[in-house]
Amino acid sequence: MTHAPDGLPALTSATPAELEWREESSGLSPHSRVFDDVYFSRHDGRAETEHVFIHANHLPQRFREWTLERPFVIGETGLGTGLNMLCAWQAFDQHAPAGARLHLVSTERYPMSAADLAQALAGWPDLADRAAALIEAWPEPVIGVHRLTLSPRVTLDLHIGDSSERLALLDGRVDAWFLDGFAPAKNPDMWQPALFEQMAARSRPGATFATFTCAGIVKRGLKAAGFQWRKVPGHGRKREMLAGEIDTPPADKRRQATPWYSPPPALPHRRVAIIGAGIAGCATAEALARRGIEVTLIDSTAPGAGASGNEQGALYVKLAADTNHQSRVYLAGLLYSQRWLARLDGEDQLWSPCGVLQLAHGDREARRQRRFLEHHPLPHSVVHSIDAAQASQLAGVPVTAGGLCYPGAGWVKPRALCEFLVARPGVNFVKAQIHDLKASDQGWRLLGTAADGSQVTVDADQVVIATAHQANQFEYTQGLPLQPVRGQVSRWRLPPDAPAPQRVVCAGGYVAPPLEGVLTFGATFVPGRSDADTLPEDHAANLRELDQTLPGYTDRLRAQGITPSTESLDGRGGVRCASPDKSPYAGPLPDQQAWVEDYAVLEKDATRVPDTPGRHHRGLWISAAHGSRGLASAPLCAEVLASRICDEPLPLEAPLADHLHPGRRVIRDIIQGKRRH
Repeated sequence: MTHAPDGLPALTSATPAELEWREESSGLSPHSRVFDDVYFSRHDGRAETEHVFIHANHLPQRFREWTLERPFVIGETGLGTGLNMLCAWQAFDQHAPAGARLHLVSTERYPMSAADLAQALAGWPDLADRAAALIEAWPEPVIGVHRLTLSPRVTLDLHIGDSSERLALLDGRVDAWFLDGFAPAKNPDMWQPALFEQMAARSRPGATFATFTCAGIVKRGLKAAGFQWRKVPGHGRKREMLAGEIDTPPADKRRQATPWYSPPPALPHRRVAIIGAGIAGCATAEALARRGIEVTLIDSTAPGAGASGNEQGALYVKLAADTNHQSRVYLAGLLYSQRWLARLDGEDQLWSPCGVLQLAHGDREARRQRRFLEHHPLPHSVVHSIDAAQASQLAGVPVTAGGLCYPGAGWVKPRALCEFLVARPGVNFVKAQIHDLKASDQGWRLLGTAADGSQVTVDADQVVIATAHQANQFEYTQGLPLQPVRGQVSRWRLPPDAPAPQRVVCAGGYVAPPLEGVLTFGATFVPGRSDADTLPEDHAANLRELDQTLPGYTDRLRAQGITPSTESLDGRGGVRCASPDKSPYAGPLPDQQAWVEDYAVLEKDATRVPDTPGRHHRGLWISAAHGSRGLASAPLCAEVLASRICDEPLPLEAPLADHLHPGRRVIRDIIQGKRRH
């Protein structure tokens, strides 16, 4: 497998687990064909899990005594059937205080299918509800990080790929390790020094570990990495096993090359204010409120009143033919949004996973799509090629080109979604225009004006700015490059018997299946303009784009006496926000002047990296520049922010979190001599 210079592996499907089911006295037990080893013994696998991992890590006692605001974090090398994690979850529910949270991080190189998981876990009725939550949230088998919200208090980050590689890319630290996997004699490639080194590097001081094996390679590797180990009684026929801890983990060498991206220290976060109630702000409010944080969401108008206020919008991505960080982020975001929406809206009232067809009109786009598929052998359930006949059948209307099909994507009701998120428990909406932020030792004071002219004051521990192209209008954000992009969608009410697409169809623009009899299509894209009026010329442009996306569609409507015109359309103008590199900003706001001072030497020699962590404005964050694909990026970026604020492992690999950092342009400008002290 090829890797990028920053350690990211190829963006591909994972190799699925190859199983055979062997009869035991208590039922069928899964056995790996690749490693010729059992996942667990059906006879006593549960008891072994609890002895080796739960009790040897002293989890019941540690859970009872957990009082920190951040979650307790367990790391595991090899999720397998998920039995270990489900037992940890059960122990957490039994012993932890009501306000505590559990964060699970598990690697898996050969993920099972959801059906195999269900069969493997069927033998334990007391775990049935937890197993069902895991199976329902089970992600597509794509190499990378997949955040699964299993309950309001329990999160699982499944890192699909090689354990050592995944831990090297993990942005987060662990309190207790389940050092699991197939036996060292069966799976020697995993039990290597690199694994133990990465475990040490991702550990918090005092982190514990436990493992079923006493193999010499494991003892030597743990000791060399800095762990103290001891032999303790094993389970059943295994006389001994290993347990231990690491008192002083090594420094994170990853930050030597990019010290400016060092995350700021954890701060109090009982109260967080969010400025801006578009999809970015509302998704962040949901992510924080789910963690028990008191959220004040502030907007000058209403939830979803800006660019997120359309009745219907496409949930889609357009990925680069050659893998880059932006494509990785957007694909991870698309997959996360699909799981997030399914969890929030199980009855599909706010969205429809009807599928998206990305058509290749023209040889150039067809070549680009072919190259994309060659470079990204992803699961058929994520994206696959279709010809014109297949596209026509899927669309429900004739099309003249093939392209790509994203079966799990679709469309969303953005305004309704924003309103739904604001109504979640723990979110308080305030209608006001914030015009000033004042930092204090206790956090922040936000000063604003309500619609009736009265003054509004909001106090918060931390603040998230999510006001799109207006986000750089505060003192602390000036100089952050943001570009307004005007866009307009058109809406056309169709007669009941009119033909219409059954899936979202994209080419230059997009057209969605009718919502309550109204066809939505567009959208125009005019960089540099911030007016939001509905314009006839934009309706005309959208009609031309509709004709190119669905050639002959409007002609067929005219043949039935249905005549589209700019006069028969309504629509909505909005102002999106873009960054220069077309990726969102999601992270802590840098102290730009401090960065110019601290990293000035980079202008003369970009290899002379100062050993100085980046200085950030204390407790100030941003989520912006989501462009026209905010439905695929904002929910995942909300999790990135919430995880940073709450001192949790991140739902993205470290290089991708760095790619989203709002200071990336500052460093680029310093190196190019565009910012000087």
